[in-house]
Amino acid sequence: MKLSITGRHVTVTPALESILEKKLRSVAKFFPEDAVADVVLSVERNRQTIEVTVRSADMIVRSERTGQDLYTCIDEVVDKLERQISKNRTKLENRLKTPIPAPGGAPAEEEEDFIPSVVKTKRFAVKPMSEDEAVLQMELLGHNFFVFRNSSSGEVNVLYRRNDGNYGLIEPDADR
Repeated sequence: MKLSITGRHVTVTPALESILEKKLRSVAKFFPEDAVADVVLSVERNRQTIEVTVRSADMIVRSERTGQDLYTCIDEVVDKLERQISKNRTKLENRLKTPIPAPGGAPAEEEEDFIPSVVKTKRFAVKPMSEDEAVLQMELLGHNFFVFRNSSSGEVNVLYRRNDGNYGLIEPDADR
């Protein structure tokens, strides 16, 4: 796994780089060799933050931690990444192994492995609107995400509710 480390208001020393490489080895085993781990270290007042985003062709995993001690944050962010990967790997493996129940509740003999598939398709007009209008529409619908055409860029965007109660916006990246 290729490692890219950026420091914002902090100097990335060779010792710090070595620690990050060592700690992220435990995560690297889950990804192909061409995966890239982008690490951003930042210091703001007494707060130390580490953000790690690991990208491969088929998966993106991200984790962030903020605290008083950078080394503790590194340990916590790596632990969180490992948990995320493990949790999602287990979910995927369980979904693929769960048999489809036959009518009456007994598993069908001919159906040994459940393979998830798209069971519903929904079509709707993607209307041009501002981000503020999209937030309002999403709130009115009571959804956690909303797809719309951004009136300022003309691109299809996805607005979503973040865990912290704020909103996130996903925009297409033509460069990738």
